[in-house]
Amino acid sequence: MSNSIKFDLHTHHHRCGHAIGTIEDYVKQAIEYGLHYIGISDHSPYFYSEEDHLYPTISMAKSEFVSYINEVLHLKEKYQDKIHVLLGMESDFFPDHIDVYKDQYILHPFDYIIGSVHYVQDLNIFKKGRWDGLASQEQIKLKEEYYDLIQKSAKSGVFQILGHIDAMKGFYPAFSDIETDVIEKTLKIIGQEDIAIEINTSGKTKDCGGWYPADDILERALFHNVKVTFGSDSHKPERIGDEFEQVQKRLKEIGFTEWAYFVQKKRIMTSL
Repeated sequence: MSNSIKFDLHTHHHRCGHAIGTIEDYVKQAIEYGLHYIGISDHSPYFYSEEDHLYPTISMAKSEFVSYINEVLHLKEKYQDKIHVLLGMESDFFPDHIDVYKDQYILHPFDYIIGSVHYVQDLNIFKKGRWDGLASQEQIKLKEEYYDLIQKSAKSGVFQILGHIDAMKGFYPAFSDIETDVIEKTLKIIGQEDIAIEINTSGKTKDCGGWYPADDILERALFHNVKVTFGSDSHKPERIGDEFEQVQKRLKEIGFTEWAYFVQKKRIMTSL
């Protein structure tokens, strides 16, 4: 396949309460930037909650879920001559509630679902101060719990992509230096389960800078035959495709020759 396929599978919009712009704004921006595929993947509702809108500044309401899907499908049709609009979702992963989420997703024609671990020990991974005062053994335990959840998400059968697999470093860059072999084990499982991981360029917007995951993780991902994809994790239209070419170049340097996008949950590999 042509090596000129340009795509971004991780975007948000106003429904999640912490992004700006409508879905159509993102589609139009993607066309302007010359993308071939634009994936819309806003944060999943908290399906396990009895409340319609548990955290209004984090994700859409349960009552908005179907209108979100219908809007993406409408735009898919409206812009089909200019760009491929993909129906995605960034789904939280809660092992105790995975069936509730699965039951919702199976009803709709998703092109892909990104599984992201945002909570460890019931605390958001980006919560500032959660590392304060932890002894090194406690830090190791926390990191291992995070990756244990990522392993479980890979085995759940619900996701085509795993989101930002070292994002816990976002506001705690020292996370990367906590020594444990759990990342190696996790990548091996992801490779065996044949799930893709994203290179997510939104790390640059956090204290850690750079991308998720770091180069050393990508090198080990290649070793374990883990497929990769791209997502800007854009929360404003201008960031669509952010650093796409730089990521492409870096992946080639590491040794990757292709990466993936998804249509109707089928993985399509395209040359880097």
